[in-house]
Formats: sequence, C-alpha cells, structure tokens
Amino acid sequence: MLTGRKYRAYLDVEQAEYAESIGGACRSVWNTGLHQRREYRRRGAWMNYVPQAKELAEAKKEHTWLTDVPGHCLQQTLMDLDKACRTHGTWRVRWRSKSRWAPSFRFPEGGKIRVERLGRKWGRAKLPKIGWVRFRWSRPLGGEIKSATMSRKGSQWHISFLVDDQAATPQKHTMPGTAVGIDRGVKVAATTSSGDFHDRAFVTAGEAARYRRLQQQLSRTRKGSRNRARVRARMNQIMGRVTDRRIDFCACLANWLTARNAVVVLEDLKTRNMTASASGTPAEPGEQVAQKRGLNRAILDKGWHRLELALTSAARYTGTEVFKVNPAFTSQRCSACGLVTEGNRESQASFVCKAAACGHRQDADVNAARNILKAAGAAVSACGDFGVTRSVKQEPPGPREAVPVQPPFPLVGIPRI
Repeated sequence: MLTGRKYRAYLDVEQAEYAESIGGACRSVWNTGLHQRREYRRRGAWMNYVPQAKELAEAKKEHTWLTDVPGHCLQQTLMDLDKACRTHGTWRVRWRSKSRWAPSFRFPEGGKIRVERLGRKWGRAKLPKIGWVRFRWSRPLGGEIKSATMSRKGSQWHISFLVDDQAATPQKHTMPGTAVGIDRGVKVAATTSSGDFHDRAFVTAGEAARYRRLQQQLSRTRKGSRNRARVRARMNQIMGRVTDRRIDFCACLANWLTARNAVVVLEDLKTRNMTASASGTPAEPGEQVAQKRGLNRAILDKGWHRLELALTSAARYTGTEVFKVNPAFTSQRCSACGLVTEGNRESQASFVCKAAACGHRQDADVNAARNILKAAGAAVSACGDFGVTRSVKQEPPGPREAVPVQPPFPLVGIPRI
C-alpha cells in the first residue's frame, strides 16, 4: 500500500532560494486557477484541469519566471486544485496567502527521483532542477518511490516520499472479537471504554510563558517590519514543537489501539463546525465569545481530528475497522440502564444515574466511551456489519484524465512573485 516517509532536508542557500521561488510560483498558479474557476461558476459554467493546463503552457510564453521552475510541479498544483474543487466545492477551497501558507510543492514522477544513502544517518535525493538534496536518514524508505514533496515548516525544510511498501491490509485482525470505544474530551484527550485514560501536556509552562511574551512583542511591532517577522519566527518555533508532540502522541496512541482491537469506535464529530467562532457580526455580536474561544482552543489542542486520521491510517496495517457513530446523548445516557437525562452528569468528571432502580456511578468519560461502543453495536444489528471509514493514500490523478472541455477563459493576470 502507499505510505509516506518524511525526513528533515538540509538545503544550501541557493537551493533554499530556488525552493522558495518554486513554492511562490505554485502559490500564484493555485490562486489564479482558483480565481478562474470562481469566475466560471459565477456565469454558470465549469472549469477543469485540462483547459487550465493548456492555458498554463501558453502563459509560460508571456511569463518567463514560470519557465524557471519545474513544469510538472505547476501541473501538479492544478491537479490538486481540481481535486480540491471536486471534493469540497469551488467556493470552499481556500486561497493560498503569501504570509500564512508555507511553501510546498510535489514532484509527481517517482522514476526521475534518485535516492542514495551516504551513511548511517545521512542520505541524499536528486530532484529535477534542484539537484542533490541532503536529508537526515531517520528511517528506511521501505518501498518504491512514487512521488516526492518538498515543504517548509518555519525555517526548516522537509522532504516527503510517497512509497509503495508492498504491504496489504490483513483480512482478519490478530485479536478478533476485540472492540473499544473512545471518548475524546478537552480535559483528557482520549478515554477508552475499558477505563484507560490517554493524555499528555503538549506545551510546557515555560513555553506558554515565552509564547505570551512574544505575543505582546508582536502587538507592538509594525506590520511588514523585520522585527515582526523575527518575532513570528520565534513564535512558530515554539508552536512547531507543540505540533510535533501532538502528532507523535496521536500516532503512538493510534498504533497502540489498533494493535489491540479489531474494532475502534469514535463519535462522528464535525471538528471544524464545533470550533467555529462565536463572535458573529458587528451588527449582531455573538454571546459568550470568550468562553467559546477557550473551548475552541481546548478542542484544537487535544487534536481530535488528528487522532481520527492517525487511527484510520494505522488501521490499514492491522485490519482494524474504524467505525463512527452519532454522538447524540452519549455523555447523558447511562451505560448500565440507558436512562437519558441532563441530571445524570453531575460534573465534568462524575456521572451518577438518576434512575431509582439503577444509581450507576462512574467516571463521566468512561461512561460516554461505553455508550459509544454500545451505539456501534446497535448500528451493526441494524445494518448487518461494521461500517469501515478507512482512508487509503492514493497517488495524485494523472495528467491525461479525459474530462469535458469548457469554452476558453484566458488564464491571465498571474502576479509576479
């Protein structure tokens, strides 16, 4: 199956500048292509990859800076845009801001990429027009290279290889009949139906204090100044470490859960909707904005969606089925008798059933996790089998897909980097 291998890359000054220019060109092509697609939608038409790729070739004759970067990186950008518009809709696809979007571009032809190992800790890869790029050999490739992606995080560059490791999803889990329900919370990241609590602090007290001081410094800097860029870089360095810890926690927890359970049940939570701002509009301001802002930060800090992605990725190697259920009343229902009432949950951590004949007392998160697991059983009895929401990494679509061609709408006005 297809999987990713990410390494820390070390570019020299010329390579870093050239990589920045490639990322800027891909960003300009993305924004121009998205603008063109939205103009088509306004007049009731539809634009796709094929005519945009032809117009990109014509735009290279007028804009010479487009010819300085690898052409298949620009074409891959249009393919990614086409896939995003088909999946999410043209109006939901976001612009790529120069200040907020980190440079990233992909080399889709794995046959043109050469990888050599220089020693126990170092390797190098030859990329089109960039040349040999040294990277830290932190793990073996373990398969045939299908594509390579260069991305920058803060001041650090990384190279990711999409490889085919020749592995296949097992038809049967090594521990059949095992199942677990997971309740994701803001106090504890994940609580299982068996009573296990999984959590860790992603930011230290010292990092939080330094980040607050940097926020104060940022508010006193002038927009566009070098001091502002320097402060933002220090803030990104702190948050980069926090993000890495969260990724590591979710990956380790996902591997632990999928290795021990044939079925993992989650709530079908819409994290993006749950973390939407409550500020409203100037004419109609929202209510309890500060409280909602604190809840949004707590949800995003625990990495609910990242854990779900890690579970579906790890399940491919163990044969685990990841099942999502309706989250309604899971925290208010008694896992022993099934009574649903708001008074059952006395506090954030305590659950006491108000039924006279029950009186079940348990940790609130464990009770919710057991309800999640039972809800999956009810769904199985209704539909006959567990639903599988396993994600499989796929290669980007090829450039020769047959799609209908719309009347030409000129791809003009590509801004210079």
